[in-house]
Amino acid sequence: MKTLLLPMIFLVPLAAPERSIAGDMTRELDEVARIATVMVDGDTCQRIVTPRALQYLFKQDPRDPWAAGDNYEVNDEAFISVKKVLIRLARLAPFPCDVNLWMPIAGHPDKVRVVIRNVNEMSQFWPWGALYQDMIPQMKQVLETGHRITVTEKPGWASVLAPVYNRLWDIAGVVEAASEKRLDAHENVK
Repeated sequence: MKTLLLPMIFLVPLAAPERSIAGDMTRELDEVARIATVMVDGDTCQRIVTPRALQYLFKQDPRDPWAAGDNYEVNDEAFISVKKVLIRLARLAPFPCDVNLWMPIAGHPDKVRVVIRNVNEMSQFWPWGALYQDMIPQMKQVLETGHRITVTEKPGWASVLAPVYNRLWDIAGVVEAASEKRLDAHENVK
């Protein structure tokens, strides 16, 4: 028995294999993002964050600097419905990936917020703990043109950004299909 185990030990890789960012990975992410454009309901996405949470988003209370974050609330039905679709979309890829939902903020055309992050918390763009942030140029381009864009600016990462449409065929948001070159996706989970 021991003689069989020893050779098998040498067959186990010491490090997780890396995938090609330029090749198969981006093609798979592009396909996931393309399908997401059809499957994610923009009207439901627009109902996720409550008006009260949006009202507090930019309020600064000198007595409570965390007031905006404490008032983040969602409409459960809309949130869960979209999150389930995003999780299922991520499972279309043959490697760990996340499909996240980014929404522009009404009245603040240069700002965006991640409304749903997913299982592995993978994203090239989200700084941990941020309620909102400046819109990156590629997201702005997707919102303006409706074209999918592949982004590989962060070393070892690939994301494909795709539009989400509402019933009037207006672009309501952006999905990010994201993955890392390394296979250890759980490293990002905080």
